[in-house]
Amino acid sequence: MSLPKAELHLHIEGTLEPELAFELAARNGVELPYAATDELRKAYAFEDLQSFLNLYYELMAVLRTERDFEDLANAYLARAAAQGVRHAEIFFDPQAHIARGVGMGTVVEGLWRALGSSVENHGISTQLIMCFLRDESAESALETLEAAKPYLDRIVGVGLDSAEVGHPPVKFREVYEAAAALGLRRVAHAGEEGPPEYIVEALDVLGVERIDHGLRCVESPELVARLVRDRVPLTLCPLSNVRLRTVDVLGDHPLPAMLDAGLLCTVNSDDPAYFGGYAGDNFEAVRSALGLGEERLRELAHNSFLAAFLEHDEELRGRYLAEVDAYVF
Repeated sequence: MSLPKAELHLHIEGTLEPELAFELAARNGVELPYAATDELRKAYAFEDLQSFLNLYYELMAVLRTERDFEDLANAYLARAAAQGVRHAEIFFDPQAHIARGVGMGTVVEGLWRALGSSVENHGISTQLIMCFLRDESAESALETLEAAKPYLDRIVGVGLDSAEVGHPPVKFREVYEAAAALGLRRVAHAGEEGPPEYIVEALDVLGVERIDHGLRCVESPELVARLVRDRVPLTLCPLSNVRLRTVDVLGDHPLPAMLDAGLLCTVNSDDPAYFGGYAGDNFEAVRSALGLGEERLRELAHNSFLAAFLEHDEELRGRYLAEVDAYVF
C-alpha cells in the first residue's frame, strides 16, 4: 500500500533478505549454514522472540564493511519507498557488530553512505537510532554510548531492544540519563513479551518518548488511560506479532480496539525480511485481516508522522501530513 507513511520501528539488520545475505557472504568469505536461499527462508519459522533472535544474530556475520552496511540500507530504502514510506527512523544494534570485531565507525559510516543521501536517492528522509541490547550488561550499554560520541551528529536517539523478559528497563537507568544529558531522543521496546509494568518503567525510569510495541498495555486499563492522556505513541508491528506468537492470528490483533480507546498507534514492519512484509505490507495486512477502512488507515498514517522526531522541521511534517490527506485509495 503506497499510502504515505513514516516508519518508526525498523531494525536495519532485520531487513537482510536471504538473497543479500548470500551475496554478502560470498563477498566476505563467510560460510552460511544453509545451502541456498530457499533453505534459509524455511528457517524463518519462529516459536518466539528468542528463536528469531538466534537466527538474526547468526546472519549478521555477513555484515563486515562499510559497503555492506551501505548496501543493506539502500536495499531497505528502495523497498520502503515503493511501499509509500516517506520518513524512516532506523534502529541499529552496534553491540552485536562490535562483538564481532566490526567497529562503531564502520557501522555508522556505512549506514550513512545511504542515509546521508536518502532524500535525493529514494525520496525518504531518515534518522538513525542506536539501540542497546537489553540482554547485555548496563556497563556494555554505557561503553557503547561512549563509543558513539564521535558520531552523534548522525544519531538522533537511543533505543532498547533484544530479549525483553527478565531484562526490565530499570537496568538501563544510568545510560538513559547519560543519553538525555547528550540531548538524544529516547525510545524503548516494552510490552511485547514483557508485562505492562515494563511500559510504566520505560516511561518513568528511562523517560522514553515513544514505546516500541507496547502491545500488552491493553492488560492495564490504568496504563491505557495514561498513554491516551499523555499521547504517548506506540510503534506496533502486526506481522511481527504473529510471526513471534505474541498474537495467534492477525484477525485477533487488538489494533482496532487500541485505536477505539484513543491510543496513538502506528504500524511498522520491525524486521521485515524475517516477518513477512515491509511497511506497506503491514498496512495491507491489517486492512484485510481487521477490516480497517480508509479513514482508519489514514489515521494510522497521520499518527506515524505525528509520532516522528520531526520537531526540528515542522514544515516537513506538515508536508507529509498533507500528502496523507491528499492520498486517494
